[in-house]
Amino acid sequence: QVQMVESGGGWVQAGGSLRLSCTASGLRTPIYMGWFRQAPGKEREVVSCISSSGTTTAASESVKGRFSISREKSKNTLYLQMNSLKPEDTAMYYCAANPASAYDGLCLLQPTAYNYWGQGTQVTVSS
Repeated sequence: QVQMVESGGGWVQAGGSLRLSCTASGLRTPIYMGWFRQAPGKEREVVSCISSSGTTTAASESVKGRFSISREKSKNTLYLQMNSLKPEDTAMYYCAANPASAYDGLCLLQPTAYNYWGQGTQVTVSS
């Protein structure tokens, strides 16, 4: 059984930092992983993704230079370091994963590319 568990969300003032974590159990490596977010009344959007090899990352323009994605391949653990947070970053953040056929440099940006999702962790940034 696959389980995706996120942690690390919370409330922070603008300019502050948070670090999100996600552990994917029940999935054999290699896997593709990514972070998405959804604000009330808006569609789910990609925040950042990382390849199964961990060598390739990508991020949305809105978070480039502020957020950093990383992973521990051996533990199927994913992180999102969020710095210089803004009120517009307020959203539910979701971790996503999908099995890969090999360790490669593909970074999956579309939510439809992922079959496994966590329950989400709320991030609230006040001005």
